[in-house]
Amino acid sequence: MKFKNKVVVVTGASRGIGQGICVAFAQQGATVVGVARSDLADTGAAVQAAGGTFVAHNADLGTGTQKEAHDVIAQILAQTGQIDVLVNNAGIIRRAPAKDFSEADWNAVMATNLNSPFFFMQAVGKWWIETGRAKAPESSRLKLVNIASLLSFQGGITVPAYAASKHGIAGVTKALSNEWAKERINVNAIAPGYIATENTKALREDPVRNKAILDRIPEGRWGAAEDIAGGCVFLASGDSDYLNGAVLNIDGGWLGR
Repeated sequence: MKFKNKVVVVTGASRGIGQGICVAFAQQGATVVGVARSDLADTGAAVQAAGGTFVAHNADLGTGTQKEAHDVIAQILAQTGQIDVLVNNAGIIRRAPAKDFSEADWNAVMATNLNSPFFFMQAVGKWWIETGRAKAPESSRLKLVNIASLLSFQGGITVPAYAASKHGIAGVTKALSNEWAKERINVNAIAPGYIATENTKALREDPVRNKAILDRIPEGRWGAAEDIAGGCVFLASGDSDYLNGAVLNIDGGWLGR
């Protein structure tokens, strides 16, 4: 029960990887705050079944504004009194050839995938530092975990905004770790490989694409939400106190191929 009496905030918590992350922390005794614009009832039920306490918080992270992020964090703090872990999982993808990629799609991806995570971390980090928690007993640390991507390292095809945003997440993870390590804040990221979620259903059902993907993964299978959740629990735990600015690949060996 590593996270008993701790509050873990997870964005994009309504399904897929986000829901899996919520359940993993619930199994370790956490109070889990799920943030999403869609219904969170399924995640809440899964968290409670796993033995955790769930707090649902509906918010549209697609605005990507500083005010929205800071308001959400303020509301959560007013309700829970503390935040020990923030997992920035919410993300979207838009596909189109680069020559036709619209300004609207570019801005939407950047707002959700890059702006929102930065401003969420800014709000939580500001609260932590300015309330003196950075000077609290050594056993207390703030853990910030970003969900990056294989496209934090690769360019992909017809997803220029997504690739740019995920490269940006890797960069801001390192930038904030440089500033905040001295404040006993750990900022790290996970780069998931190909995970079996609703977002990848079309790829898995396409026999040609599915085979091409599996042929490159040394592990020989699609990842599960639980694979990513385990990495988040590690990065949020005391086992990673000396890990800062890292982007941890959980991809079945894809990038090593």
